Amino acid sequence: MIRNRCVIFLQSENMKKRKTKQSRDSKDGFLFLGNDVALDFLNTHPVTDAEAIELLADLKALVQWLRAAGLISSREAANLERRWAGSRRAQRTVQAIRELREEMRKAVLAWERCGIVQRSTIDDLNRLMADHPMRTRLQADGKELLTQPYFVAQQPEDLIAPLAYGLAQFFSKVDRTRVRKCDHCVLHFHDTSKKGTRRWCSMRLCGNRLKVAAYAARKRGPATAKQLGHKDSSTSRAPQRHLGFDRNQ
Repeated sequence: MIRNRCVIFLQSENMKKRKTKQSRDSKDGFLFLGNDVALDFLNTHPVTDAEAIELLADLKALVQWLRAAGLISSREAANLERRWAGSRRAQRTVQAIRELREEMRKAVLAWERCGIVQRSTIDDLNRLMADHPMRTRLQADGKELLTQPYFVAQQPEDLIAPLAYGLAQFFSKVDRTRVRKCDHCVLHFHDTSKKGTRRWCSMRLCGNRLKVAAYAARKRGPATAKQLGHKDSSTSRAPQRHLGFDRNQ
């Protein structure tokens, strides 16, 4: 049975990460190809062979992802894990964060379709940011002074702060027309390319596959290329057979 490319890629990168340079698409076993922390957060629930893979299974996994995403330091991750791992409070927080992810997935899909962020989504994010606020500090950057948001991770619930803030920033600042799912899987990404015509999640994943298929089609002739295009189009409508997310979740 052909395993999902996403999971194979993650497993391979985990095995090679101490021997080779880190891939731009992954770090510490997590995919980072969304070009936005909010989309990378959504991309923590891939599926393989129609079976969901939960990458944020517990507090340890959550703090590892936050550290890999650059949202907390290694020291903060170690302190949180040492103090709270296995506690009911941590379990409740992780569950709440997973529920937030799935609700925001629905909101992102709706936003992509109609360009509107629902009032309920705005209210939910405002409530979370009020309950778990970010702080602001003044920081020198060469000769310039910049304000920088930050948070202090002292307890499990504090980990909601950068996620809610990141989602709010995503909806308010990102160009919706450049947010899309891969044509051949259902991973989300923000297209930051100059032309804005990117259609795949990653060159190392679906990009190379598409280029090889297109080259093979050209070699076989126009008629075959047209047939292959129909097959690829049909395949892209069956996400459970490819890397990414189950649309029914």
